[in-house]
Amino acid sequence: MGEPKSKQFENIYYGLSNSPGILKLAPSGLGWKTPDSDSIVTISADEFKRVHWIRVARDYQIKFALKNGNAARFDGFPKENFESLREIIRTNYKLNLETKEICVKGWNWGETDFQGSQLLFNISKKTAFEIPLSHVSNTNLQNKCEVSLEFMQPEPFGEDSQSRSHRTPTHELVEMRFYIPGSTKVVKDGETEDEAGEEVEVEEEEEMSLASLFFEEVREKADLTQVSGEGIVLFNDVLLLTPRGRYDIEMFSSFFRLRGKTYDYKVQYSSVGSLFLLPKLDDLHEMFVIGLDPPLRQGQTLYPFLVLQFKKEEEKEFNLNLDAEVNEKEYGGRLETTYDGAIYHVFSVVFRELTKRKIIKPSGFKSQHDEVAVKCSLKANEGYLYPLEKCFLFIPKPPTLIKTSEIEKVIFTRVSATAVKAPITSARTFDLKFRMKGNFEYQFSSINREEFEHLEEYFRSKKVITENDTSDTQTIQTFMNDISGSSDDEVIPASKRRQIDEDFQLDDSESDVAEEYDENYAGAGSSTEEDEPPKKKVKKSVKSRAEK
Repeated sequence: MGEPKSKQFENIYYGLSNSPGILKLAPSGLGWKTPDSDSIVTISADEFKRVHWIRVARDYQIKFALKNGNAARFDGFPKENFESLREIIRTNYKLNLETKEICVKGWNWGETDFQGSQLLFNISKKTAFEIPLSHVSNTNLQNKCEVSLEFMQPEPFGEDSQSRSHRTPTHELVEMRFYIPGSTKVVKDGETEDEAGEEVEVEEEEEMSLASLFFEEVREKADLTQVSGEGIVLFNDVLLLTPRGRYDIEMFSSFFRLRGKTYDYKVQYSSVGSLFLLPKLDDLHEMFVIGLDPPLRQGQTLYPFLVLQFKKEEEKEFNLNLDAEVNEKEYGGRLETTYDGAIYHVFSVVFRELTKRKIIKPSGFKSQHDEVAVKCSLKANEGYLYPLEKCFLFIPKPPTLIKTSEIEKVIFTRVSATAVKAPITSARTFDLKFRMKGNFEYQFSSINREEFEHLEEYFRSKKVITENDTSDTQTIQTFMNDISGSSDDEVIPASKRRQIDEDFQLDDSESDVAEEYDENYAGAGSSTEEDEPPKKKVKKSVKSRAEK
């Protein structure tokens, strides 16, 4: 066996990274970094347990199985590197480079195996694929035999400062479902009373579905049931308007977690795009809006915004589980150890510092009643439209963000028509249509007529092109002409119509007309004493009235 030595390999990918880097294998361990980043991944040689050589999509992979149950993967090795790598690993780490075969049959029926924080799917005793459970953001028991796993979008290494909107679109796995039939009996601890009335612990057998056991195992291994209190701060029983429900929100250094009765979510701070703190028009609540990219998934439904609602007057004291050294290094000492005040204020301050995102608040716009938003409807949903500095936001459902820079023009509809219809229908609202660049439109309806001048002035201050749509006025005028059957000059005056009604009188003999079910009715072919039946005279009289 030769002397320990160091060697480096170029164009090597780490884990799910999209950028290749340089891998250095040294007697003390390994290190990996990309040329355009100062971040370095290092693993000590004492943590290595086993090393595998695997054929993958990006050439060949070296997988370091660690003693803590995790694994480090490095892709991009050509086949010719096998011998040199085997020699380095044997010399430096006293381990064998084992060749591991992957099942490529393409079957979807196999067995699952948990190895540390990895979930393996094996077919014919060969691994078909592996799932790092640290990337599972949520799991749900869909029914008695089906479990779904939802994945968070991995953050590309070395691109923290790059906006997601400027990245190249990629296809990524976002959800996987496992069908696990059958059930088994499990032993659980319980309590009962003995003859003396004292409680004693006993073991009870309970039948559970295999899908439920798999679901619980994933929750535990994916760290979705982490004990509360280990994070920086916990906010209990927070009301979410979108998606609807109450959740416990626990904040950690790099992510926050939502725990509800049905769903649990793990959201990375890198997914947070924008933050809004907006007062509700009832003067009782504050709404905190979190924009997410990628959006939160709940089955087939996507939620690009989370809308939280807090009571303004509800106050509480919070103690942050944060070291002073970490606070100074990571957050510049801007976080305090203890907060005592309105819950919405504490939540917004802590969330802003942890995510390093600016909070957008209302500024500039005032409605007729000195409010910061106008009440309106988006399709069948009622809500509030907030004119903000660089955008417009409609909440709570569905949350809709309209950037001012993407607006081609704004069209006021039913404004002129309101004046026409006011004497008849007393309509007091109008509609607002945002025509976006690209011929996409948002239409908000049932806006109070008093807000027209305020919105028009605000659009003018933002240099947004506006116009009034008069097509509704023309439609109303056409409708009035149609129902009259002639032009305005030919409409019979009211005084003339009253005179016609007074002149028209039915003859007493013609007031009662025999019907088919009357015994006096004379049908077709029957004879009467008069040449012309009375019924025909009545019809003629009624027709004459209509002609007048």
